[in-house]
Amino acid sequence: MPSSRLILLAFLAPLVLITVSCSGSNYGERNDLTTPAHDFKNKMVISVRDQKLLVVKNGEPIKAYSVSTSRFGLGSQSGSYRTPLGDHVIAKKIGKGAPKGAVFKSRRQTGVILKPNAKGRDPIVTRILWLSGKERHNLNTYRRFIYIHGTPVEKEIGRPVSYGCIRMKSKDIIDLYHRVSEGTEVKIIRGSLRTTPAGQTYYTRNSVWSRINPTRW
Repeated sequence: MPSSRLILLAFLAPLVLITVSCSGSNYGERNDLTTPAHDFKNKMVISVRDQKLLVVKNGEPIKAYSVSTSRFGLGSQSGSYRTPLGDHVIAKKIGKGAPKGAVFKSRRQTGVILKPNAKGRDPIVTRILWLSGKERHNLNTYRRFIYIHGTPVEKEIGRPVSYGCIRMKSKDIIDLYHRVSEGTEVKIIRGSLRTTPAGQTYYTRNSVWSRINPTRW
């Protein structure tokens, strides 16, 4: 009898391994989050009011992109589909080398590639920057699967239409992906970029009016 039990266990062991490896896409996600090395050079500021993302390097504004935050407003409640405010960090970068428009499901490529504004489709595409909250009120950001990611619905970028994540055009998320690293700080603010020193500098440098009258600011 004991020998038959050993035989049964030996037979079932591979099946247990298969079951674990084929479990839900969120299996173990909370436990496998490790703190990435801090990126001291780069920072990102996302303005909900402006629907803009600004990359700051060594204190200097480098580039701004149009984005789309949540259509449901701001907040960190689980299941709210809202964009969280406050200090975050890029916990994981996903999609290196993927074609522009590559569709992701559960952070894995499906093999489907969509062109911008493809009809009837609104998946995550191209690249994923998975955020982790650093403040008490947004510590669940990672578990809520809040990303900065590409979207095929590029015609709506610049307006709050997402389901909590920060959406970008595919060409922009590819460019951003190369500029930042895991550990880059990300601050999501309610107000305008103009309320931040880097944002003021960026708008001053890129304002038509400032080129005519630099003293306006």
